[in-house]
Amino acid sequence: MNMMKMMKQAQDLQKNMKKKQDELAKTEVQFTSGGGMVTVVATCDMKVRSIKINPDAVDPDDVEMLEDLVMAAVDGCLTSAQDTMSKEMGKLTGGMGLPGGLPF
Repeated sequence: MNMMKMMKQAQDLQKNMKKKQDELAKTEVQFTSGGGMVTVVATCDMKVRSIKINPDAVDPDDVEMLEDLVMAAVDGCLTSAQDTMSKEMGKLTGGMGLPGGLPF
């Protein structure tokens, strides 16, 4: 394979990865905790878009429980976003020996 062909392939990969990252920045994932008491929505570029809290989860005598539910939902949602990003980027770099989330 000649050097020009390899450079063209690298440029194409970089362009495709940027396009996929832009798509994933608009792709939303959702995670709930506490049996639906707290729901978090984030995009796959790791930005939290919304947090919904069921009024039944609000207990002034147990604020720690609500904090734990929010943390669990945020953590789960961001983990899901990262997993989705890695999986989708891995499709572009598959078979090339490159990490799935390699940003260009």
